[in-house]
Parts: sequence; structure tokens; C-alpha cells
Amino acid sequence: MTKMVMAVVPRDPARRVLEELVAAGHTATFSECRGGVLRQAQLQFFIAVKEEDLAKVLDIIRSNCRTEVQVGSSVSKDGLSLGPIPVTADLGGAVVFIWDLDHFETY
Repeated sequence: MTKMVMAVVPRDPARRVLEELVAAGHTATFSECRGGVLRQAQLQFFIAVKEEDLAKVLDIIRSNCRTEVQVGSSVSKDGLSLGPIPVTADLGGAVVFIWDLDHFETY
């Protein structure tokens, strides 16, 4: 069965993702989009892939889109600093959606 992978990838690692997909013999359609809290530029990849190749495609995306972690200080609701309490936030990374394709044609 054929799967459709839609991956929303931050702009910086998107080029590496595309290069590795092509080097592995996959094709991808992509378009620029903006979203998330910061409205940062991202690319949406649409990749039709055979089920047996799905893990390879996901590995390419995962290995190039590691989530970054920021560490900072926490502030209480009344605006007072709580001191050097580490706070982490996930930034970047890819969001991937996968669904079955019932029908697939190329022209």
C-alpha cells in the first residue's frame, strides 16, 4: 500500500531533508508555509511512499529535524523572578502526518 507523508519542516533543515530524500530515491513536492506561535517560515513536504520505505523516509526527516531545547529562568504569575529555575521549551522539529492513499496516479 502507498502512504502519503506530509511533513512540516522548519526552513533551516528543509534543504538537508530534501537532499537526503532525493539521494535515497524519493521525490517530494513542497511548498512554503508559515505557522506556529512565532509564524516562522517552514516547508511542507508531500511524499508518496511505499509502505516498506516509510521507515526510511521518517528516519531522514527525524535525523535532520531534531528539536532544540531552550533553557531560561522562570517568572511567577505576579512578575517576580523565581531565580535560576531551569525552564525548557521545545522549538523547531518537524510535524509529520501519514495517511493511506487509496489511489495514486502520475501523468
